[in-house]
Amino acid sequence: MAGLGNDIPAPTEIKLHQKSRVFEIAFDSGERFELPYEYLRVFTPSAEARGHGPGQEVLQVGKRDVTIERIEPVGNYAIKPVFSDGHDSGLYSWDMLYNLGRHRDELWQTYLDRLQAEGKSRDPADNPPAPPPVKGGCGHH
Repeated sequence: MAGLGNDIPAPTEIKLHQKSRVFEIAFDSGERFELPYEYLRVFTPSAEARGHGPGQEVLQVGKRDVTIERIEPVGNYAIKPVFSDGHDSGLYSWDMLYNLGRHRDELWQTYLDRLQAEGKSRDPADNPPAPPPVKGGCGHH
């Protein structure tokens, strides 16, 4: 299947469990992963969250209640989830989803540790939006 490395199994089934907010993916290796919607949203591969190089990552906060409204296929190598917060620019390749499944526990713990270190929360109400940037001028007019 296109887009897969030699050591990455191919997906055989994808299910969205809306009530529990869990994305389930099975691979032809027999492995099956259940990935919470919040986890997928937090680890989006989009440039707006990952940046364009090391150190440009933007910590995703307040995503506890996010859902996946739908999934759009991208060729034979990826999917594009459309999240309830409007985010829809992340392309999740099969190898990325496989690795997110294989390393879920350690990735999630690293994320939780970073949230705590930055005084942020998984809950939307605990993370007020940043004020808009001041636009030019001297601030007196």
